[in-house]
Parts: sequence; structure tokens; C-alpha cells
Amino acid sequence: MSQNFDEIINRENTSSYKYDLRKMIFGTDDVFPMWVADTDFKAPAFIFEALRKRLAHGIFGYTIINDDYFNSIIYWLKEQHGWEIKKEHIKFSPGVVPSLYASVLAFTKPGDKVVVQAPVYYPFFSAIKETGRELVNNPLVLENGRYHMDIDDFKKKIDNRTSMFFLCSPHNPGGMVWRREELLEICQVCLENNILVISDEIHSDIVYEGFKHIPTATLGTEIENNTITLNSPSKTFNIAGFSSSYIVSSNSDLLHQISRHFEGMHISPGIFDIEATKVAYFQGKDWVRELIAYFANNIHTVRTFLEKNLPEIELIEPEATYLLWLDFRKLNLNRKELSDLLVQKAKLGLSDGFQFGAEGNGFRRMNIGCALSKVNEALEAMARFLKK
Repeated sequence: MSQNFDEIINRENTSSYKYDLRKMIFGTDDVFPMWVADTDFKAPAFIFEALRKRLAHGIFGYTIINDDYFNSIIYWLKEQHGWEIKKEHIKFSPGVVPSLYASVLAFTKPGDKVVVQAPVYYPFFSAIKETGRELVNNPLVLENGRYHMDIDDFKKKIDNRTSMFFLCSPHNPGGMVWRREELLEICQVCLENNILVISDEIHSDIVYEGFKHIPTATLGTEIENNTITLNSPSKTFNIAGFSSSYIVSSNSDLLHQISRHFEGMHISPGIFDIEATKVAYFQGKDWVRELIAYFANNIHTVRTFLEKNLPEIELIEPEATYLLWLDFRKLNLNRKELSDLLVQKAKLGLSDGFQFGAEGNGFRRMNIGCALSKVNEALEAMARFLKK
């Protein structure tokens, strides 16, 4: 089962969003990209084998979603998160981001308000603005190195036009694993005000020791019936090139309303999307344990290096995800100055925190889903130029 996560694989000229768009994103193609959230690791060998076996059949006609596909999701959510669901609670989705858009179109009307908690994954913003809805920001509060929800602010900002809440759980980019009491409090406010909860849980499998992801829909029957969960094996197993996402809700009316946006356009998974999902979930438990251990060591390396060499840069301690949220504000650099140093001097392509909302200004998101040697190279490059 053991995989060589230290292996360096050249991803250039493979139509890689992360590598082959560097010139467009950063203005130069000689940066090491640590931005978009896929990893530089090969997918597990058992996924390769399943795909090879299906490929050898040689016929790739129209495909149905068979019971094994649904059973793999049911198995994984129970094994990893203690969440018991049924086949009829699951619908295919081409991706979490399309599902964000579909949820807005299905359950709100132009002019309705949708709440987000910035800093947060930036498609949350576009899914609201580009569909003619009004974005309401309930900013997270950073205290003692951890973000928490401002429930009082949430209550103040909602009214009878507020119909939806986008929850990011675990949180991207902050890496928070929301506690049960935090989730209960925010979901109860949503229940009392007829606000539908859309819970993006795509990072739920990468959670570190001492923390436990709690699926929003497990918080009680009323909350379950008021929640749509979006998930995928794509981040966990580095198969973002497949359409492997899915939607979960025990509320059949909600599930039908959102899924008809895909089913009505005959959007369905291909043969290899189905095969990759099934084998990832049926066989991936031990592999994910190894992956998390490798990520944990990468994080330890970053933490130790910053404390010793760049104490002005604060690591927001991640409880989940392989995306580190770094606070550069003590350097007193403006956005352009920091970008110039990181991109032009250190040759590092990190995600600009401003993308995640104004609250992310002065931060950068760093993807440590790569070989430890590359993490060390990135840190050394940062230190060479930021120390000056």
C-alpha cells in the first residue's frame, strides 16, 4: 500500500491547470506553483489498476450509475465520518463549484441574499454574484490563531430576503474543523430563519490528529432536512481531473430540485469517473492514513522553519486540509510588494489571500501537497528574500 510521496513528477505540458497556467496567473512561468488545490502525488495504485482493467474492455458506451457507485459513497461516509446515509440520498454532481451555482439557481431568486463567511473559497462569491443574488458577508473572527464564527453578526445581517448560507466545513483557506457547538449554533439560527444550509465538505477526509470532522447533516433531524452536502473524493485522492463529486441530502424535495439542474441537461459521470470513485472509496482507507501522515510532517516542517527563520510570518495552525493559511501582515508590505517578492524574487506561486475576500488581505494560501523536498526549497527561497 505504501506510496512514495517524495517522488518528483514533472507535470509541465500535461494540460495541468496548476503548472501550465503559471504565465497567465503569475505573469511568469518559472515559479513553483503552490496555489490551486490539487497535489503533486500520483493517484493510488489501486485506482490505476481499476482504470486499466476497465480500459482493457475496449468499449466505452453510454454508462449507467450502478449500485457499487452509491455503495462506495455510503461505505466511505460511514467508515470515515460515522454518517449513515441511503442510496436515495445521493445524486451525482459534475463538481462542487457547479453544485454551488445549481443550489443558488434551485433555491433562491434574483435579489435574494446568500451568506458567506470570509475569508473563504472564492467560488462562493462568484456563485452568488454571477447569478444575480446579493452576497452577505459574515466575516470570521481570527483570535489566538484560530478563526471562529461571529453568530451575533450573522443574526444582525439576515432578514426576510436571506434564504441560503454557504458553509465551508472544514474551512478553506483557514483549515478549521468546526466544533459541534459551533455548527449547532449556526445551523439553529438558519432553521429559525428558514435559511437553507449548503455545506461544502470536500476537505473532510484530510483531518489531523486530535480533530474530528462532523458532517453538518448529522446534527439532528431538523438540521439534516435543512442541509445539502457537497462532497467528492477528488481532493483526497488527487483525481480532480475526473467528475467525481456528489450531492447528499435526506430531504428528497431538496435533492430533486438541485439535481434536476444537472439531470435536465443530461450531465452524468463517464465510465472512468464512476470507476475511480468506487475504488477510491472501497480501497482507500489505509492510503489516506499514509497521506495524512505525510501532510502532517510537511506542516511540521513549515511550522518549525517559520518559527526559527521567519517569525514575522504566522502559520494559522491547520486542523484539516493540505492548504496552509499564512499571515504576512507583520512584514508591513502592501499586496503588490508582497507579490513581487514572492513571485519575482522567491519564484513561488502562492494563492493571494485577497481572492478569499478582503479579510484575506495580507495572507497567502500555500499548498503543501507536494514532496517534502519541494516544501523545503520553497521555505528557503522565502527566507532568502523576505529576511531582507
